[in-house]
Amino acid sequence: MDVTSDRSSPRNRTREEIFRVMQGGGALTRAHLVEATGLSRSTVNHAVSRLIAEGRVTEGDPAAKGPGSGSGRPAGVLRCVSRRSSSAALDFGHNHINVAVVDSSGHMIAQQRADLDVDLYAAKAMDAAADMLGALRQEHDVDDLSTVVVGIPGPLDSASGLVRSPTILSGWVGLDPRRELEHRLGLRVHVENDAVLGAYGELRRGAGRGYTDFLYVKVSHGIGAGMVLNGEPYRGSLGFAGEIGHTPLPGYTELCRCGRRGCLEAVVSVSSVMAQVAHTHPNLDPDASLPDQPDDPTTRRILNDAGLMLGGVLSVLSNLLNPAALIIGGELGAMGSPLLEGVASAVQHNAQPAIAASLDILPAQLGQNAELVGAAALAGALARS
Repeated sequence: MDVTSDRSSPRNRTREEIFRVMQGGGALTRAHLVEATGLSRSTVNHAVSRLIAEGRVTEGDPAAKGPGSGSGRPAGVLRCVSRRSSSAALDFGHNHINVAVVDSSGHMIAQQRADLDVDLYAAKAMDAAADMLGALRQEHDVDDLSTVVVGIPGPLDSASGLVRSPTILSGWVGLDPRRELEHRLGLRVHVENDAVLGAYGELRRGAGRGYTDFLYVKVSHGIGAGMVLNGEPYRGSLGFAGEIGHTPLPGYTELCRCGRRGCLEAVVSVSSVMAQVAHTHPNLDPDASLPDQPDDPTTRRILNDAGLMLGGVLSVLSNLLNPAALIIGGELGAMGSPLLEGVASAVQHNAQPAIAASLDILPAQLGQNAELVGAAALAGALARS
């Protein structure tokens, strides 16, 4: 298992160093931090401002000034926010796990990623996620967590909490992910479909801000949609809304993981696109990841064709729901304009003209991290409730 930690930039490492000084020093002012760390005033001010914005530090109650200390504005006292309201976010993809510890405002403190076959090995995936979270908590001195929000890439019965589909997430069928993870973590766990969390992330912190009605579409190894209607995520009567990856495409016979042929995600997915690119580029490294694929007319055409097929399905949904925006995320959504241009062309051609004219089509602002950011934002909201 290849586990990679989110190693921060030098600026972020400096911020964490300042935060550790504050944790050990009680109530401090910015001037105290300059003296204690030897860093410049501007560096300390920038780091402190970020820590305040992240909800990890508060500033107030100006320190009393002694005799002869001058008549300037008294310095505000900085205090660390208690970590008792910290939480965690887990994102299970079909082929990866992302784990993060989250502060009281729902922002990620740190994250780790592991590449793993999640579909087939449910117990192994949940064990790995528990180990990764434990390591992150130890590394970042997070003692208490109030809740954990988890995203899984498949249909989850909201009434029973069980994974129902016998073919999607085949190794999870009949499992209750919430209970399984609560047993491993000893914490309260809240489970959602991953596309719902992607939509929530874009709603709160990404391209969905400013929209009350939109569709977020995760185009990765599978395809799923998260719907936001009237400012709230919509899950359907049993929690299965958004399974658009298994919409049949007439004339296509590719075998899908659900057991049927010609499903959208069997034709438009990371594996399908990579296979087409590899077929048209004989000298390409077969193990190259999607971001390392060539940027040439042939590859752009393949992505554009994928966008056209995806856009045909999204046209029907747009006619039904009349959203203000289609937000395209996932690994393919992060590949750039050819896929989005294909989606836009299909929607313009197939959707009702008044709907197409008013519809914004844009990439996910949070990229491939939308699901984890959404889980973190929801975890912070649940921790504060």
